[in-house]
Amino acid sequence: MRDDKLLTRIAALLRQAENTDNEHEAETFMQAAQRLATASSIDLAVARSHDPAARRRTSPITRQIAIGEAGKRGLKTYVQLFVAIARANDVTVDVAGNSTFVVAYGFEPDIDTCEALYTSLVIQMVAASDAYLRSGRHRGEVSARVVARGGGRQVVEQKPLSGITARLNFQSAFAGRIGTRLTEARDAAKAEAISAESADDRAASTAIALRNKEVEVSGFYRRESRARGAWRPTSASAGYSEAARQAGDRAGRRAKIGPDREFGAPRGALE
Repeated sequence: MRDDKLLTRIAALLRQAENTDNEHEAETFMQAAQRLATASSIDLAVARSHDPAARRRTSPITRQIAIGEAGKRGLKTYVQLFVAIARANDVTVDVAGNSTFVVAYGFEPDIDTCEALYTSLVIQMVAASDAYLRSGRHRGEVSARVVARGGGRQVVEQKPLSGITARLNFQSAFAGRIGTRLTEARDAAKAEAISAESADDRAASTAIALRNKEVEVSGFYRRESRARGAWRPTSASAGYSEAARQAGDRAGRRAKIGPDREFGAPRGALE
């Protein structure tokens, strides 16, 4: 079962990822942290499948998490980052219409993991996009956006890349790359946990427990969610820049996955 000591171990791995200047070491620590988080989540799922008392003590919860103040530009990319992290940690998310907060649905330890990762990564994402804009590499690039014409026609219009469009494309690609990295680490941990079971019935038991956990969170979400409509991180008219997205993807590959504070510490919206 997951406890404070395990959370402290995860936080220590994430801090090691932040504190090294070696990209390969940072990647190793990040993967170890995500795999440990996944392993503890698997342990909880397996325990609940065999112990009725554990099922009574632990059940999915909802938690509202602040993203930013209304009117702040770029909130959708912050939400996109949180959603990418959540998908890698068995958490489902509803998004406020103005992207100022999200509501997370899942088991408490998994939501704790998401918040801890987001706390560090959103700061890194903003800092990396600031550095990209200060470098001036976006100048001279163009962005493309879809504009409506008469008769329902759509035309792709190109114009010089603005700073805000460059930032949004950069941060969107950063979030996508982080989601890929965390998902790969999670999938590796799950595969390892199942293959490590010596007996076929034990491996099947682990796989079934994970599936039951997924079904339980899904059912909880259907019962509790009051969301309407579908959230989209970007629109066709927002402007697309391949150069800014490539820069954001590279920054996402280099990002160090780790929190500034330990799990369970108070967290708020990005200033």
